[in-house]
Parts: sequence; structure tokens; C-alpha cells
Amino acid sequence: MRITVPIVAIAMLIAAAMPAGAQTKRDAAACAALTSLQIPGVALTITKAEWFAEGSSPPAGRAGGPPAAAIKLPAYCRLDGVLDRRTGADGKPYGIGFALALPGDWNGRFLFQGGGGLNGSVQMPLGAVAAGATPALARGFAVVSTDTGHTGQGGFDASFMQEQQAALDFAYQAIGRIAPLAKQIIAQHYAKAPDRSYFAGCSTGGREAMLMAQRHPTFFDGIISGAPAMRTAYSGIGDEWVATMLNTAATKDASGKADPRTVLTDVQKKAVIDGVLNACDAGDGLKDDMIFNTKACRFDPKTLVCGANKTDACLTMAQATAIEKGFAGPKDSKGRQVYPGFMFDTGIASTQGIPGLLHGGLNPVGPPFAATSMDVDARAAAAAASAGDVLTATSSWTNLNTYSNHGGKLMFFHGVSDPWFSALDTIDYYERMTKANGGPEQVMNWSRLYLAPGVGHCGGGPLALDTFDMLSSLVDWVEKGTAPASVTATGRALPGRSRPLCAYPQHAHYKGTGDTQDAKNFECRP
Repeated sequence: MRITVPIVAIAMLIAAAMPAGAQTKRDAAACAALTSLQIPGVALTITKAEWFAEGSSPPAGRAGGPPAAAIKLPAYCRLDGVLDRRTGADGKPYGIGFALALPGDWNGRFLFQGGGGLNGSVQMPLGAVAAGATPALARGFAVVSTDTGHTGQGGFDASFMQEQQAALDFAYQAIGRIAPLAKQIIAQHYAKAPDRSYFAGCSTGGREAMLMAQRHPTFFDGIISGAPAMRTAYSGIGDEWVATMLNTAATKDASGKADPRTVLTDVQKKAVIDGVLNACDAGDGLKDDMIFNTKACRFDPKTLVCGANKTDACLTMAQATAIEKGFAGPKDSKGRQVYPGFMFDTGIASTQGIPGLLHGGLNPVGPPFAATSMDVDARAAAAAASAGDVLTATSSWTNLNTYSNHGGKLMFFHGVSDPWFSALDTIDYYERMTKANGGPEQVMNWSRLYLAPGVGHCGGGPLALDTFDMLSSLVDWVEKGTAPASVTATGRALPGRSRPLCAYPQHAHYKGTGDTQDAKNFECRP
């Protein structure tokens, strides 16, 4: 039973009777009172309500953004709860766990923080994705996070997928239920409904962000989708294809299996990156070890094949061919592209905790991967028949006219060196979505895509500017009507440097004069 309207209506009546501004102030006593929170018709269990004084830092170990110790949070209440506790068909306990951070001094905004991997744990509700140095909670947003309906061991425990409701919750239902519940709790706690609602997530959270615009088009005013994991069954084929093609150039071990460690030496990997830079770096008006004009980048690995004067850095024809085929992406027996290839970029050899594209792109926690051939047809058929196809539906839905018509804004970002999910796949979705919604001139009024050169999956990279405050740009777009032509990016990998990330299909181009480290001396060009 949904009671969003009655609660909001009651909240408005209460707020009208209170002094101006008082309804957004809450203290430790108000936090403690939430332990007895009940919402009629909702199977809600509150497990904890804890008050944190001003000046605390978020837990260490989170990915992206500034170090945890550098973030000082305002006073806030963290409410933990479970929606719909139950015993599943497999006899295991389930329920949609969530955490809601409620600032003592609330700014009237609500942000839903997307998940990661296969979820399975409730992460700190901080709102750090694409928020630069200041997460949403530190700005006064109320922030919610969720495990999407199951508890897992590590970030990639897929055992829950055998339980129907748990699989559906992860696929799309949990976020669709937690969003209105969080708004109801906020309205009851502050006696005031959120003025504006936002969603931000990367990877799985990026897929969830897309889902919100597609399945719940009136829930949010602004959405950020980063490196969306929208076709996991097919991206796996793409990663396996790269690894398989590289293995064709590997030496064999004593048992006759390809040894992936022998495909390229470190010197050769560096030579490939240097070759990419020699071919593409100057395309944005400046040689700076960064490739912004990605559409004009043309690199042929065969230019690095050894000639008469063989060196440690040059490639054999087998190595060059393997790289070329791997990055082109897998095709089936009829020549149809099953998954896009990957762009040549400066971070393709970066491990990021997993092998990068030049390492084969497969997770090292699995068994050694030695295959030198691949049945793409069979893998594509298996992907289409798998439970993952439910997730793939996200990439097929392009009709967003209800979301755009109610004023919603949708921003995408993707690291060009992402070894898990190709930025080309996100570009493909964005172009199809643009075509289905009236073309570029119309869609640029409410949706934009930003590519981040050198950046890996949701961040990282040896030559990456992976820190950018897209959240502020989104808020200004939603609340002031100021459309962001670009978003300024910095990064710990390149201290002192800044660049604009331009709205696709434009790219950052050096103006020809001024400090080459300063984003102000770059402009967005076609």
C-alpha cells in the first residue's frame, strides 16, 4: 500500500504551522525517536538510528573522490532499516536493507546513492559519485543507499539470483521501492517533503540510474549515470574476447597452454601506449599525454611491428594482430557486432586491481585464462538466455519522454579506459536514445554525455583526471536552468592539472595560448 500523498500532505500542514526554516533542523533526540518509526501499510523494520556529531569522517576504503579523512561531515542521523523481511524460496533470509542519512541541518534535497557490483551490502549513504571533493551528505543532502534485497559475501556473490524475488529486487524492484520509502521517511522526519530529488551512481549504480529514468520517470528531477553496467552478460563476452585474442600471441607453457603473462612485456605495453599517444595525442591541439579528440583517434598496432632493427619495444606481427582484433570487439559468424570494441587510450594497460585491457581484461581471482579461440555465437546465445538478459533490457529502453517532459535532467559519464564496460557501448545507447527522443537538438535540452580520457572503471588510471563535480552541474541545471556545456575535471594522478569534460560529441581543445594546465584555456569543439 502506497501512502506517499497522505504523508506529504500531513507534512505540509505541520510545516505551515512551524517557524520559517525550523522544519529542516533536527537533533539527536529527533534521531532517537526514529527507532519507533512506523509507516502504515509498510512492512518496515528499523534496526538502528544513530546520531553523529559534526566533524565525523566517512569510513575509509570507499572508491573515488578525496580520501575519507579529508571529508568532514555535518551532524547527521543514520537510520538503518529493512523493508519486507521474509524467508525466501531457498530457505534463506531476505529483505531490502537500506541506510538513510538525515542531516541535522537539511538543505531540502534528497539523493539516492546507486550501488556497485552485485550489491549485497548497505554502503555508507554519502553521495560521493561525481560529487568532486564534497559528497552530497556534506552539502546537506539527505542520502539513501540499499543492498537491493539480499546479503552477499563480497561484491560479486551471485547466489541470490536463484531466488526469484531476490533476483527481481536486484534487477529493478528494490530501488523502485526504496526511493518512495526514503521520501516518506524524510517527509515525516522533517515535516517537509524534499524540494528536489536526485540519483547518482556508477557501474551497477549507473545501470540503476538509467532504470530510474526508464521505469520511474517521475521519481527524480536529476540523474547521473556513470559507466553503466547495463549489459553485463555481453560486456563479459567483450572482455573474454580481448583476453582470447591476446592469448593467440602468447607463448605456451610446458602443458601446451597459452601463458597470458607472456603476451606483452612491460616495455612493449609502454610502447603501445606511446604509439597511441603519437597517433592521437595532438588531435586536441596539445601534446599532453591525454586524448580528448577520441572520435578522430586512429591507431594501428601494426605500425609498431619490428623492422630490420629489432628492439625490445617493437611487436611481432602476431602481437599487433592480436591487439587489433581484440580491441575491435567480438562479432558472430554472420559478422554482427555482439559487443562494441574498446577505444585505444592511455589507461588500457592500467590494472586498477584487475588486469587492464592489455592484460586480457579478466579478473585475477578466477582460474588462469588460457583460451586461444572462442565460440562467439554460443556465448551470445547463452547471454541472451541467461537471467542477465533482464538487466540487458536497460540498454534497450530508449523512450524517456515522460522523464524529460516533467523537467528531468540526465547526465552520463564514462571513462574511456574502462576495461570492464566499453565507453563505446554507452555512446551507442546515448545515440539511440537521442534518435528516439527527437534528435540531438531536443535531447541536449535535458541529457548530456561526458567522456573522461584516461579514466578506468568509475575512476583511476595513471593519466586520469577522475575527480569532477557533476552533482553541482546537475543541481544548477535542474534548479536554475543552467545547462552544463562542460564539467571541470582534476585528479590526484596529475596534480595541478584541470581540463573540461565536454558534452558529447564535442571534445576539449587547447585554445593555443595560456597555461596548458588550466581548464580555462581549453574550449569545447566538434
